[in-house]
Amino acid sequence: MRLIGLTGSIGSGKSTVGALLRELGVVVLDADRLAREGAEVFEAEICRMFPEVCREGRVDRRALAQRVFADEAARRRLEALLHPYVRRRLEEETERARAAGQALVVQEIPLLFESGREGEFEGVLVVAAPEALRRARVMARSGLSAAEFEARDQAQMPQAEKLRRARWVIWNDADLDTLRRRVKAWYKEVLG
Repeated sequence: MRLIGLTGSIGSGKSTVGALLRELGVVVLDADRLAREGAEVFEAEICRMFPEVCREGRVDRRALAQRVFADEAARRRLEALLHPYVRRRLEEETERARAAGQALVVQEIPLLFESGREGEFEGVLVVAAPEALRRARVMARSGLSAAEFEARDQAQMPQAEKLRRARWVIWNDADLDTLRRRVKAWYKEVLG
């Protein structure tokens, strides 16, 4: 089984690429989905750590995001809580795919390079897009302000460094049909 990492900066379209790979029959494991699952599992602990982001015992995800992207120490505390859970779940789901005889598994991990995990993969596919386009996408889809986008973008490794470390790059700077063609070409290259 081939194991490939998928990452990219905020707003680059890595989740869209993941969805397009799923359309091709690839098992794509989404670390963000698992982090949301983990946030529910650890909700009480998160409320103890950051009581100002909780309402009636429930985490306000937007308030939590604002808190941790404005404070690196807070972000590291949250990551220390959630990342081991996410990693374990990714390993479990990867092993399930291996046991089912899957030829290719892609783990979509936004902080793949930042967490030092690139050595666990045959290679890393980076989805890239110009910063202005990434900002516009994020602001349109999630209602973040330009300042909130900047805080999240600055919390990640610069896109240029991700591109330098990538084995493969897909540019997402055009329409969906163009991206779909690029993803199919990458898929054929990898399984070639």
